Amino acid sequence: MRNGETGTAEAGTVVVGVDGSSESRSAALWAAAEANRRDSELCLVYGADLDRLSIALSVETVERYREAGRALLADAAEVVQERFPELGVTRKLSRREPVDALLGYADPGGCVVVGNRGRGGFSALLLGSVGLGVATRSEVPVIVVRGDLDRPESGTVTAAVRAETDLRWLRHAAQETLLRKAELRLVSVWKVLDSVGSVVTMLDDVDELAQRRVELVVGLGEALRDEFPSLTVHTDVRSGRSSSGVLVEASRGTDLLVVGGRRRTRGPGSGVGRVAHALIHHAHCPVEVVPVEEVP
Repeated sequence: MRNGETGTAEAGTVVVGVDGSSESRSAALWAAAEANRRDSELCLVYGADLDRLSIALSVETVERYREAGRALLADAAEVVQERFPELGVTRKLSRREPVDALLGYADPGGCVVVGNRGRGGFSALLLGSVGLGVATRSEVPVIVVRGDLDRPESGTVTAAVRAETDLRWLRHAAQETLLRKAELRLVSVWKVLDSVGSVVTMLDDVDELAQRRVELVVGLGEALRDEFPSLTVHTDVRSGRSSSGVLVEASRGTDLLVVGGRRRTRGPGSGVGRVAHALIHHAHCPVEVVPVEEVP
């Protein structure tokens, strides 16, 4: 990712998981385009899970798994380099299971890309065990490739905004937008009942709360324009019963949806937060989860 607007590119690698499925092929091509934008390398990773399999399988069978993995990586590399012949591509066959394998090759300044499901068609289970697992544990941004990748580009990146502290990761969304020569749209969902309780008694109070949310989002937009002068930023505050539902609908008209993956630094519970969790299962475009630590 480039620092600011004119700085040098960081050397962070774009890591993508492959498994031979059509979804992983789409993810590999999307990741290759991302690496090309970043002027960085692409790392194709196949997590063969041989550490576990070798306990129960013969040496010959394990070797067949290893050869199959090498073939999958070679096929993926061929597909990628057909589209991006100048791109630097490395192939990694890992003995570890897919989540650990992908995280093991991630480096600062880079990102991890996964398909929205893998071989076998069990989308919820596979996303939960790989894509969601990576997003939950990763120290770098994770992109889950979703939606119709052949649709015309909208020229917009959308960021899901919740609070003033989101500026920490919105800088990343701004940089992604500049790399794409696109426009950034900040979308915030305001739920009335969450703000004033189950009974709304004073219309003036509701109007004041709504205005505060508008001012918050506008302020974030202004801060990003100050930091990235060539960035075009639009702000959009919407009301709705479900933040996830509104954002899923917003994903229909954007090229990338960026969200902060909120994690607890202590106490019970784990994951990336309810909204991010819902988006990587249901959005109509690729979803980028930027890690954000949050104290409970």
